[in-house]
Amino acid sequence: MSGFRLATIASVATEPAKDVPRRSLVSRLRDRNGDDRPHFLVCGADPLVYTLAEELMSSGRSLRLTVIVPRDLRADVPDFHDLRSRGVRVIAADRLDERTFRAAGLAGAAALALVMPDDMINLHAALCARAVEGDLRLVIRMFTTGLAQGVRRLFTDCAVLSDAGMAAPAFVAAALGGVAPTHFRYAGRTLYVAHRAEVADAHVVLTLAAPADAGQVAVLPGEPEPDDRLPTDLVLAEAVGRVAEPAATARRLVRSGRRRRPWLSVRRAMRVGISRKLAIAVAVAVAITVAAGAVLTSYTHVDGVWESVYTTLLTVVGSSDVEPHRDPVAQVAQVVLTIAGVALLPLVTAAIVDGLVKTRLARDRGEVLGLHADHVVLVGLGNVGTRVLRQLNDLGLDVVAIDRAPDARGARVAEELGVPLIVGDASRDEILRAASIDTCRSLLVLSTDDAVNLQAALHARAARPDVRVVLRLFDDDFARRVEHAFNINISRSVSRLCAPVFAASMLDREVLATIPVDRHAVLVATVQVLPGSALDGAPLSSAEKAGRARVISMRAAGQDWVDWTPDPRRILVAGDEVVVVARRGGLRVLLEQATPLIEGQLDTAGQ
Repeated sequence: MSGFRLATIASVATEPAKDVPRRSLVSRLRDRNGDDRPHFLVCGADPLVYTLAEELMSSGRSLRLTVIVPRDLRADVPDFHDLRSRGVRVIAADRLDERTFRAAGLAGAAALALVMPDDMINLHAALCARAVEGDLRLVIRMFTTGLAQGVRRLFTDCAVLSDAGMAAPAFVAAALGGVAPTHFRYAGRTLYVAHRAEVADAHVVLTLAAPADAGQVAVLPGEPEPDDRLPTDLVLAEAVGRVAEPAATARRLVRSGRRRRPWLSVRRAMRVGISRKLAIAVAVAVAITVAAGAVLTSYTHVDGVWESVYTTLLTVVGSSDVEPHRDPVAQVAQVVLTIAGVALLPLVTAAIVDGLVKTRLARDRGEVLGLHADHVVLVGLGNVGTRVLRQLNDLGLDVVAIDRAPDARGARVAEELGVPLIVGDASRDEILRAASIDTCRSLLVLSTDDAVNLQAALHARAARPDVRVVLRLFDDDFARRVEHAFNINISRSVSRLCAPVFAASMLDREVLATIPVDRHAVLVATVQVLPGSALDGAPLSSAEKAGRARVISMRAAGQDWVDWTPDPRRILVAGDEVVVVARRGGLRVLLEQATPLIEGQLDTAGQ
């Protein structure tokens, strides 16, 4: 099962305003004259803008695409040369205002995606865009949850998505080596991802992934025979009563309410502040003192434990009376005890001074005094890192954060949660060791700098070969090669993980959830059968293709009741709605089958 990767669900359902009719892309196309290809615009400044543009151009739609980027584009954004060769228009602009949108041809456009990494820039751009084109579908990237809810109410026909919110559960689950307890809801039922061993067979909806040959993973396979089912198969299951959580996750949740133990902090501070050699010297001196004291008191007439301790301590500091006629053994013990005391007192003084100095230096460097084994080291406190930090804290896990910027977005969150923050470059070995990489349970490297991320991962592996490393990289192909070449547990591309959801929202598709499985993004979506399409009059089985698309339910035209076990021989008619779990390519083909030809162009909006 070495190649088996876990998955989680991030719900991405949009909330259009009530009582305002939404116009589908099909109706918008029919309203326009001339070129009936829909015009889409994407505005962004980080790798997500490139990946989203690439996703739209690979959607199978005949469309016009305009990309608006800043003049000084970030170095980690790929060059748009290959997309330009495919007909994408790229515009460089300093501001996203009405003038820029008019020059880009926003008037009459079908949809606009605002994926700038700043919430306020996206909100201002959305207001300017609506002033240019009122009948426009907006897809807005938002990090702040409260602001996102307000934006949904402000705009009609608007989807507000968070790439950090979608990616964070996948990173958390990967770091913990299990399936995160997340779920989505549809038609009165709650569905969640789990291993088959954690779910009763009666509650399994379909198999999401199963191990294949050569350590690979088969995504959306056909349902295996009972003898071929493995407990580690990843399944989509129905929650009955409550979502069943793995025992390990339940234990982590219990830990979330525990109190900090002060004595552990004292012990950790001593471990940071006292060097190993000095500690050994003090321990030896104390052992000699205790042994000699025990011998002395046994050969001296003393009454009780206190008098024994009293005699020993006075001898250590040289204040005990000398008795010439004392037993020779007691005399030898007294001499040894006095000499040991002469050595012990300076050693104790040196240990205290050394500990205070080193502890102060450790605090000045931002080193962690509250760590112990089994913590998680988190590198990067940007949008994704901050979401991951909150989720790890909610699960009751100890975390130490590392970021090069003391004013990073998640620095204040770390302070509020009491999470230690080391300010420094995670690609340096001493910074990782300051975070106790030797005793951590896993390392999450989530900064936006691929070079720093890879160096941090390699240094961690050099320091501790068995550490679990979860790595964030932009390029998905590069991430896959790094994972195999350097034996990294999991490497993911956030933009590749989230771009299919943003693209589906722009295309007006009803995406209920996205499920990362291995290196693939699997979508849960509704597909409506339109009159005159290839699916109109075809059996339901024609909508299901193992490895590409699987049907989990359907709703007959004009009915509210959802059939969760539809007969594959059932004949589909116009107006039927099918819910599928599909890979991107499989969903694209299915939408093409569900939509008729319009004036020579194949509209796959499916809405």
